[in-house]
Amino acid sequence: MQSATFTLSPSLRLPKPRRQSSATLNPRFDPIRASASTKPNNLAPLTNGTVSASLPRRSWSLSSSSSNFKLRPWTSVPLVDSDAGTSRFEVRATAESAEESSESSSMFKTLELGALFGLWYLFNIYFNIYNKQVLKVFPNPVTVTGIQFAVGTALVLSMWGLNLYKKPKVSGAQLAAILPLAVVHTLGNLFTNMSLGKVAVSFTHTIKASEPFFSVILSAMFLGEIPTPWVVASLIPIVGGVGLASVTEASFNWAGFWSAMASNLTNQSRNVLSKKVMVKKEENMDNITLFSIITVMSFFLLTPVAIFMEGVKFTPAALQSAGLNVQEVYFRSLIAALCFHAYQQVSYMILQRVSPVTHSVGNCVKRVVVIVSSVLFFKTPVSPINSLGTGVALAGVFLYSRVKRIKAKPKTA
Repeated sequence: MQSATFTLSPSLRLPKPRRQSSATLNPRFDPIRASASTKPNNLAPLTNGTVSASLPRRSWSLSSSSSNFKLRPWTSVPLVDSDAGTSRFEVRATAESAEESSESSSMFKTLELGALFGLWYLFNIYFNIYNKQVLKVFPNPVTVTGIQFAVGTALVLSMWGLNLYKKPKVSGAQLAAILPLAVVHTLGNLFTNMSLGKVAVSFTHTIKASEPFFSVILSAMFLGEIPTPWVVASLIPIVGGVGLASVTEASFNWAGFWSAMASNLTNQSRNVLSKKVMVKKEENMDNITLFSIITVMSFFLLTPVAIFMEGVKFTPAALQSAGLNVQEVYFRSLIAALCFHAYQQVSYMILQRVSPVTHSVGNCVKRVVVIVSSVLFFKTPVSPINSLGTGVALAGVFLYSRVKRIKAKPKTA
């Protein structure tokens, strides 16, 4: 086997390692201004079995734009315009901040809505408990309802006087249109208090769960709204559940039963009238303003009726002569009246934020909460069959609120 010995030519000098300048180490050298060309190794002819090698030579070709030798920073990618990069960063930062603010706003609205539902249920619980305690010792529902409207009127006038809520400018034509709504609103609350004074709170609200039945009947009669088969089917468990609960109710009496039914009729008549009699709403005529005006009108409508039917029996002397604790009766009546006005106003506030279907579902849940809390507080005796009837009725109400959104398909020719 032949072997070849390779030696470096003695005339060749080995390059000494030299210290690279900062310009060379800088990785941001401009490839546009300077380009590196590397020549391949030149091998000397073979002479006597030796190879003469020459090291690669590198040369830098610079642009002739300037006579002076100036190195520019090296970069492996094209330079980016700083203004464009800044603008893109600002746009992205703006989009991210807008998204974060939208998420925080949505979370705040959700928390606000949850708080309103909680207040709605809480005010209802306190109203029914304190109102029932007052009606037990002071069985004058017309006077009690008038007091509740009086406290509500005082709150409305205070809000308008202190500019906490904008005082509306109502014309005579608008007042004439609102008057029928105020009449049925007054009767609805009066009949509710009459029922609460006669039967248990849980039974009154079980009967009031049949409101959808009256709504369907009145809407078909006066508005021409024909219910869908789904809606009609949802009324069956409502009617059956109320009937089963009524048969097995321990505190049942006909006065309390028919008062609750009359409350359903008048309350749903108010809803139908609000659609039938279109009130021309100005900029300051929203639902809360409409409720405030109805409250004031109800007070003036019911006060003379209360005095005529029951006389003036809410004075300290009259209460003391009846053997009642004046301070306790006044305190419970005030709390009930405040909660009465508060829960109705919060209900309208919720209605402004959600759809009527969602509000109806929330109202169904409210009845469950009120029934359960009243049974626990007053220790109302409830049989299993009675509980079953109440549950079936409330389930029917929930089903009604869901199927109400289903619209009948238009008939094709």
